Amino acid sequence: MARALELARRGEGFVEPNPQVGAVVLAADGRVVGEGWHERYGGPHAEVVALAAAGKSARGGTLVVTLEPCCHHGKTPPCTEAVIAAGICRVVVGAGDPFPAVAGGGIASLRAAGIEVESGMLSAEAERLTAPFRRLVTSGRPWVIAKWAMTLDGRIAAASGKSNWISGEASRGVVHELRGRMDAILVGIGTALADDPLLTARPPGRRVPLRVVVDSAARLPPESRLVQTARAVPILVAVGPDAPEDRVATLRSLGCLIWRGAEADRNARLASLLGHLGGQRLTNLLVEGGSGILGSLRDSGLIDEVWAFVAPKLLGGSRSPAAIGGEGAWVVDQAQRIAVEGVTPLGEDLLIRGLVRPAGA
Repeated sequence: MARALELARRGEGFVEPNPQVGAVVLAADGRVVGEGWHERYGGPHAEVVALAAAGKSARGGTLVVTLEPCCHHGKTPPCTEAVIAAGICRVVVGAGDPFPAVAGGGIASLRAAGIEVESGMLSAEAERLTAPFRRLVTSGRPWVIAKWAMTLDGRIAAASGKSNWISGEASRGVVHELRGRMDAILVGIGTALADDPLLTARPPGRRVPLRVVVDSAARLPPESRLVQTARAVPILVAVGPDAPEDRVATLRSLGCLIWRGAEADRNARLASLLGHLGGQRLTNLLVEGGSGILGSLRDSGLIDEVWAFVAPKLLGGSRSPAAIGGEGAWVVDQAQRIAVEGVTPLGEDLLIRGLVRPAGA
């Protein structure tokens, strides 16, 4: 199963909105005779690839797969049919599939065919691997990764509003790699105005992410780099219900996509935007700030994962913005906790990655 999980990770950035899945086939005598992973969206699933590699050696053997085999017709036929036809006697599953057309049906189909099924092998690892897919299926919104670079005293920009460059070159390289596997990158209008960013992966990665600017009043300048590149790399400007129509029309005429939220409340409108992105089957969303957007997401419990780049610098000053704004927690016991998954030195910086847990967890 550990090998199947390793194989599954090779599909990262290629298979979304499908989950990353890996599979290993063992012959009746325990020899590994086939391996496979879901390589690209719309392509054959991991089980089918591994069974094809195993050929006749699969008969009477065991299939080890990180996710419950599908039992419905989608872009490919049901994997359960391939498993049964291959003569597999036993299937070991890492985690169940929450997709409504599967959701236990795959395991039930295999058992109905007389195949022994064991589930829950390395389930925590398998569920973590497919967490973005699970978030999209169960909540209808993307997996939200909050990323920021900050000084040791928690500042993401100087009092002038400028943030170039808090983190070092190695950290910025990792950010570009991360961007290259995202479905969308989101910033607030404050960040767009202060930094005039491109929000592209350089060099290009496995995906070309949609660039999203939360811009309630449609203030994004037509001469900004985001707007000037709108016809080459897609950009969505999320405006509020009262955004001036002339500004919206200008942005649309220059190639920007427009989403107009109906809610007057900023947090509610941001949640609706995430629902809209989920409706487009965007699986991974990278939020790069600023402080207000990150604060709204934190207050609404919508951050799933954090990537915090900490630079050994001190900015100080009451006018230098903190990483996360919003209402925040009134007392420390209300803090959302981070289940740290890694602390990585990057030049002089430190990258701290982890999953967000609710207060009290």
